[in-house]
Order: sequence, then structure tokens, then C-alpha cells
Amino acid sequence: MEGDRDGLTIRLLAPDDLARLVKMDRAFTGRNRRAWFEGKLKRSLEEADVRISLGADRDGFLVGALLGSLHYGEFGQPEPAAVLDTILVDQDFLHRGVGRALLDQLVKNLAAFGIERLRTEVAWNEQTLIGFMRKAGFVPVPRLVLELDVRAAAHREGEDVDEEPAPKAR
Repeated sequence: MEGDRDGLTIRLLAPDDLARLVKMDRAFTGRNRRAWFEGKLKRSLEEADVRISLGADRDGFLVGALLGSLHYGEFGQPEPAAVLDTILVDQDFLHRGVGRALLDQLVKNLAAFGIERLRTEVAWNEQTLIGFMRKAGFVPVPRLVLELDVRAAAHREGEDVDEEPAPKAR
């Protein structure tokens, strides 16, 4: 599945990509998330029915990557969907089409598998990433992501809370 786009080779990720993934991520986040990437890469390479995570090489050097997975009928959605967990581009290669080349190849691959939807989450304050996603064709969806602060909820034990959620409006 290798493809070449302006000297860029798009390929499936491999186990030996771990160190570069961690280094690229650390340059943006300031954190070492090696354990997260180890687990994500292992699941992507060894446990996935279909491998969709991709790397972008220039002259044999990993300059970008995306990690994702396929989900079948999750969150009440009957159709399969792909989820884009991470997209990384080496800071020295920003604004050179690396992210777009990765995303274009992923879309081609997903279309070949008959997958109709690609979803991701972006922090509201990541304006550059939101702009990239918008230009790539991503749009907000009419879904609400909910989060529970478990520590705070644990301290509220016994408070007056409805036992059952209200029925869905139709």
C-alpha cells in the first residue's frame, strides 16, 4: 500500500516507529507519552482486524503518522466508522502536505473497505488542528460528548439523583 507523493512515502506503521512517534508527540505536548503510544501501536499492529494506522517517510525518515481504528456499531451507531486518534507531523515538516497526504491515503483506504465515516475529537482550543480538519472536510456532528469527573461523583454518593435517565425524545 505504499504511495509516493512529492517524495513522501505513505506506508503502514511498524513496531520500530515507536521512538519517532514519541519524539514527535513530545515536541508538541512537552510530555513523554511512550506508554500510551506503545499500547496504541501494539493494538494497531497486532490486535486490529484491519490495520489503518499510517506513517509518512521522507528519505527513509518518519516525518508524520496517524493512528486510528475501526469501530463497528459503537455509541448507538449501526454503521461501522473509523476513528482517528492521533495525527502527528514532525515540526520541521509542518505545512508541507504531510498531514494531508496521510489523511488522503487513509480516506482512500477506508473507502476501499466500504467505511463511510471517519470521526475524531479535537480540543476546542486547538485552532490550527481544527482549521486543518475543516479544510480536509471534517464538520461538527450533532452528537454531544459527555465526561464525568469520577472523583467528584464519588464524593456525591447518596445525593438525590434520578434513578433512571429521562426517555429519549423522538
